[in-house]
Amino acid sequence: MTQTMRLDVPPGPRLPLAIQTWRFARSRHEWIPELRKRYGDVFSLSVYPQRHLVQLAHPDDIRAVFGGPPDLFHAGEGNMILTPIVGEQSVLTTDEDQHRRLRGLLMPPFHGQALRGYRNMVAALAIDDASRWPVGRPFATHSRMQALTLEIIMRVVFGVAEGPRLDALRDLLGRLVSLNLLSLFGVHDPRLRRFGPWRRTVGMQREIDALLGSEISERRRATDLADRPDVLSQLIAGSSAAAGTASDGLTDAELRDQLITLLLAGHETTATALAWAFHELARDPERQRLGREAALNGDDKYLEAIFKEALRLRPVIYEVARTLTEDIEIRGFRIPAGYTVMPMIGVVQSDPEHHEDPELFRPERFLNGSPAPNTWIPFGGGVRRCLGAGFAQMEGTEVLRAVLSRYTFMPDRVAPERAVPRNITLTPRRGGRIVAWPV
Repeated sequence: MTQTMRLDVPPGPRLPLAIQTWRFARSRHEWIPELRKRYGDVFSLSVYPQRHLVQLAHPDDIRAVFGGPPDLFHAGEGNMILTPIVGEQSVLTTDEDQHRRLRGLLMPPFHGQALRGYRNMVAALAIDDASRWPVGRPFATHSRMQALTLEIIMRVVFGVAEGPRLDALRDLLGRLVSLNLLSLFGVHDPRLRRFGPWRRTVGMQREIDALLGSEISERRRATDLADRPDVLSQLIAGSSAAAGTASDGLTDAELRDQLITLLLAGHETTATALAWAFHELARDPERQRLGREAALNGDDKYLEAIFKEALRLRPVIYEVARTLTEDIEIRGFRIPAGYTVMPMIGVVQSDPEHHEDPELFRPERFLNGSPAPNTWIPFGGGVRRCLGAGFAQMEGTEVLRAVLSRYTFMPDRVAPERAVPRNITLTPRRGGRIVAWPV
């Protein structure tokens, strides 16, 4: 931050809105670094539907955003691209008092004793999945990890995740996470919702809403909510107890939005991070050997370092967003209210100024201390830091343990896989394909 505010907003490309939107959706992880080299640590973009974006790459500016007042930096508004999918009352898309209320209700199932209580369940499911890996032939780790992490989060959210209703929900969620960013953009336009992929997306959402609505109605009738550890039961029981009466607790619509948020955000990002971890380990026999020793010796620190380094080198989410409610100044530029500032996770995590040899996969960088503040931010920061960060790291550690203790593996091709956008995530182009053999 500087003392003298200029009248102009940060510079940026002058391409038409449609072209910038297309480039941002299709190759932002390649385009954004090019723009950073041209314009510096602060520059503007015009992208639908937010239209006015300001990208931030300096850790000091990122710290100012993450540590700034939540009523000035609206993350809910910044996440408006997700509103058609997760709803207007999701913990991701709300701000200020409403967000604080929802976050307070969602925190207990993902912290402390509750988090530790999930470990055995996660480990058992990871071991079961690893025991069924194909041997001696190429397969995509991404789709396998998606199925595993979806099963894990279904158990966390619903408890017993069995029955035709939840089977149908698994199928629909799997199809929903395959949407690309252009599809998400299009759902914002009521005119486009009548056609092609956008119409199908709306149809999927209606089916998901009906399934979740039935699950919520059935769970509200249960008489043993206080004894059930799953998130849905705790949300119904906890919100009612906190409010004093059931009618003042979470509505069905609010519950629906939290459930879809947890189900989508709680599995796709972790699955992608694990696929990237296997992709990197397959190309690094020494780190794979060290990981196997850690898995066999119960060394959680090295396994967690593998997961963290995969998140650094191969960011699943490339940036986060905060929409301004007032004008602010960053590095001498005036950024007006209504603009969306975006800390660039992918850029700052690959900057040689903050990470030595940033292009190399080196879990060891997380063993002796931590990277400088706001230079490793896969879970965001501040009061909007990802609620499931601890759960994701525990889950990643257990899955790596289950796999590395059983298999040695190599890539099916020498060339690394490129990252490609899939919805708001960046995934391995060919699914993180490897060939595995028993140890």
